[in-house]
Formats: sequence, C-alpha cells, structure tokens
Amino acid sequence: MDSLYGTLDALVLKSLSLGPRHGYGIVRWLQDRTSDGLHVEEGSLYPALYRMERDGWIDAEWGTSELGRKAKFYRITPKGRRQLKAQTTSFAQFVQLVTPLLLSNA
Repeated sequence: MDSLYGTLDALVLKSLSLGPRHGYGIVRWLQDRTSDGLHVEEGSLYPALYRMERDGWIDAEWGTSELGRKAKFYRITPKGRRQLKAQTTSFAQFVQLVTPLLLSNA
C-alpha cells in the first residue's frame, strides 16, 4: 500500500508504544499487523527514525537483536507518547470527515 504519507510517524510511534524495537522489528510489526499490506522502505523508515530521535519523540541505544546481531533499539519517550496521542486524534478526525465524502455517490 502506498498511502503511508503523513502516517508513518504515528505508525512507528504506535509500534514503539508497545515496547522497544529495532528498525527491522518495526517493519515486521507493521507487516504482521496489516497481513503484509504495508511495506515500509528503509529509505523512508530510517530518516523518520532519525528525525523523531532529533525531535525527542524517541530514544535509541545499541543492543543485540534476537539473531545475535548488533542493532539500534528505539523506544518512545513521554514527548513521543503525547505526539502519538495528538496524531491519532488528528487522524481519527480526518477519517471521520473524509469517509462520507469518499463513500457518497454525489
């Protein structure tokens, strides 16, 4: 699905609100929860992660993945939780407004 524009931050923050994850773990979580309907490219994910870290929405630290490889693990911060709540509310309002328009025959 190519409609990630504007929602990637919220989806990443939601993933991290459930616990720390490395980049590949975030991608797998999104794919698993959408029956492989969402595919996030590294070229989109990592710039978003770096930006969210810079903005204080997430923190990162190096650790070892479940495969024994060195990986950077991300975790949501209190500021990130507030941002997730704001984006979720905004997105829900948007969906509520546009759904009747898209489903109407007029």
